[in-house]
Amino acid sequence: MTASVLTSAPVSVKPVSSAPWRALPLLLIGAFLPMLDAFIVNVALTSIGSSLHASSAALELTVAGYGLAYACTLVAGGRLGDKFGRRRLFLIGMAGFTITSAACGLAPGIGVLIAFRILQGFTAALMYPQVLGAIQAGFSGADRQKAVAAFGATAGASAAIGQLLGGVLLSADLWGGWRPLFLINVPIGIVGFILSIRMIPETKAEKSAPIDVRGGIGLAATISLLLIPLTFGRTSGWPLWAWLSLAAVVPVGAIFIAAQRRMENAGRTPLLPPSLLRIHLARQALIALALFATCIGGFLFTMTLILQVGHGFSPIEAGLTMAPCTLSFFGMALYAGKLTARFGAKFLVASATVFAGGVALFGAIAAAAGSSLTVVEAAAPLAIVGFGWAGALLPLIGYTLTGLPANRAGLAGGVLSTTMQVSLALGAAALGSLIYMVVGSHPDAMAWRTGTLVVVGVETTLALATAFACSRLRHSIA
Repeated sequence: MTASVLTSAPVSVKPVSSAPWRALPLLLIGAFLPMLDAFIVNVALTSIGSSLHASSAALELTVAGYGLAYACTLVAGGRLGDKFGRRRLFLIGMAGFTITSAACGLAPGIGVLIAFRILQGFTAALMYPQVLGAIQAGFSGADRQKAVAAFGATAGASAAIGQLLGGVLLSADLWGGWRPLFLINVPIGIVGFILSIRMIPETKAEKSAPIDVRGGIGLAATISLLLIPLTFGRTSGWPLWAWLSLAAVVPVGAIFIAAQRRMENAGRTPLLPPSLLRIHLARQALIALALFATCIGGFLFTMTLILQVGHGFSPIEAGLTMAPCTLSFFGMALYAGKLTARFGAKFLVASATVFAGGVALFGAIAAAAGSSLTVVEAAAPLAIVGFGWAGALLPLIGYTLTGLPANRAGLAGGVLSTTMQVSLALGAAALGSLIYMVVGSHPDAMAWRTGTLVVVGVETTLALATAFACSRLRHSIA
């Protein structure tokens, strides 16, 4: 993956005593922590429910509240960074994320935990889009290529590491059982905040436009109308409000897009300029990225259910199954850029196909093994998944950034991040509901076998659809 064509328009830079490479590890903390916390909680839901006497609906809100707040405000977070300074917003976001992580870890009840998880999502959305914005503004040429590759590897691997780390921390049974899953963020956040004050240079767009508050509300409404019923509809028995909410997604989204187009045509700066989607490369890359992230979100969530609920794996066993996936992801991340530069979109097609094959193999092994599934059997196909995951995701990030305007780095980071987060949440919500619908309220081994094959079939189809979408990426980022 290369970013040699990602030229950045002039930005205002405040001189500091640090070089961009010294700042990069700190920026990557801001890419790692939000994605880690989106997935680390999955393996701890049973422990949280037992400790706080929480209902299944409350546990779902613990996960979904964070994801919704995060997804709905990522573009706005990027815009704020462009206007007020990316380091400033990064520091505000990291401070807020650290404080809310501590509050989550110390929460005395499920209501408090849910409230601070939502606030944690908002603070993550202030921090995360500044990472790409700062990389775009602080690096150029081959250095930017390497920095973007590091960002992609960090953001992608954090999901896999979240499953593994969550299982390890739960099994260690430290103070509070599930509480260290949140409290581990606190020392990282404190150290990162202190070092970032001096080591991350301040950058922002030279010409800043007023923040489109109405656009932010419209985007949040559209995302919420889609994700809330998919998340809570099943446990509520699919009431009328859920169907009305889903039906309202298209008209509300159309109103939002029309309003954004009117603003842009009038010479003002909307939150999400529709002209971005008229850029062929950006449009095709975002479609492929959305398909792939939906597949990843669905696979990671349903895999946890299949292993822990369907096969009785402990959190540490479920986490250990991700170890080969994590290792192969990092291994492929070292070569994805060079392979993309040499083979172009063909490499992405092959990688997405490999991912599909790994997912299908996992489903076949899990369904065939029944109650005798072992950690080794479950982990083996995930090594294949890791290769395909890194080989498709990292270049897709490069293609997307190539197609988006570099003179609006915060916007580019917000659009890419929002696409990923909404798609991850959509995959988890939709495929999670699907597997529960298939296995029923009193599942046995046969029901879980059927549910496994159904969701893996959908996930494999999404991965192959990603491969097809990647085949339409005609431009090279080499």
